[in-house]
Amino acid sequence: TSDKIMEPQSQNLKTTPPLTLERFHISEEYGFLLPNPLKELPDHYRPWMEIASKLPHLIDTHQLRAQVNKMPLLNCQFLTGYKEQHLAHLILSFITMGYVWQEGETQPKEVLPRNLALPFVEVSRNLGLPPILVHADLVLANWAARNPEKPLEIRNLDPIVSFPGGESIRGFILVTVLVEKAAVPGIKALVQAVNALLKPSPDCLLQALQRLTLSIQDITRALGQMHDYVDPDIFYAVIRIFLSGWKDNPAMPGLVYEGVSEEPLGYSGGSAAQSTVLHAFDEFLGIRHSKESADFLHRMRDYMPPSHKAFIEEIHLAPSLRDHVLSSGDGQLLTAYNQCVEALAALRSYHITMVTKYLITAASRAKGRRTSHLPGPPRSLEERGTGGTAVLRFLKSVRDRTLEATLQQSS
Repeated sequence: TSDKIMEPQSQNLKTTPPLTLERFHISEEYGFLLPNPLKELPDHYRPWMEIASKLPHLIDTHQLRAQVNKMPLLNCQFLTGYKEQHLAHLILSFITMGYVWQEGETQPKEVLPRNLALPFVEVSRNLGLPPILVHADLVLANWAARNPEKPLEIRNLDPIVSFPGGESIRGFILVTVLVEKAAVPGIKALVQAVNALLKPSPDCLLQALQRLTLSIQDITRALGQMHDYVDPDIFYAVIRIFLSGWKDNPAMPGLVYEGVSEEPLGYSGGSAAQSTVLHAFDEFLGIRHSKESADFLHRMRDYMPPSHKAFIEEIHLAPSLRDHVLSSGDGQLLTAYNQCVEALAALRSYHITMVTKYLITAASRAKGRRTSHLPGPPRSLEERGTGGTAVLRFLKSVRDRTLEATLQQSS
């Protein structure tokens, strides 16, 4: 109606610039993945590279701590540009996890020596990341295509740095890379949808929501490759400890970073909650989590590259999609919105079955297998994800709150 045009809100919308991925250093082709990450640091950092390239072997043979103790203290000033900084963070984070957990959870190292702690904290500050392994290290910057001309699929990919766990750790990292890649059309659709709200365009909005639903279904399919490439017993008994942090972890209440802080510092372990993808979808779809879940999820945003965290906050500030769908009275739009929500809830349900297989069922098997060739299970981590949450309760709450966002058709 004509009197709508006079409302100040419409005036404000005109001045809001369109949302773009570029502004947040998000790639049109790779999404939150770092496009074609570097594999080598300058020669000055060869002592780090040599340890990183043999990391699984050094951990398996209990030699990593001795090697790190002999490492020279290197200055970060010769790292130029974002990609070199990110590779340094990736390498130092892997070495740190190996150093702390080399002997399993019963004998963690509670002091990180200064020749590792000082450069790790310095490069972390430069990147705005915490000095611990994060999703951006394990996954986003940790992939290389064997043949750049060929599509990204497991057989054409390798991680740059790895942990013990053989094919299973390789699969765990690379399937997660493919999950991030599957999210790219969804992130682009989300941007198109936000812009269709800023400068109202009903057709664009409807198409963008339909594309978002398809992308969420693709993410679920990509995640399904975990079953083909990752052995639950190896994940549980070998890999998981190296993703564990030193906050809310009974086995390790904190880590002293020598030369940085006299007091132990606490940081959470790696977690899928550090991936920006679902945070962005939740903000866009207006999904509200319980206080406990929301607090944890918000804390995980501090473990993301700052530009990715800023992207989530920008979506939060955009006009509300839910309010728009409700006030539009458009049945097609409401159906498309609900399909997005249902696809997201289905993805979360699928993730719950995955966690049940790789954590809960594997844990009960490990308990009955204390004498086998695999190490005893990390006991203090039994019911928790590596990020330190009581995992199934958290995941079920997040899934249930997603479903509650479904809108009712008004008759």
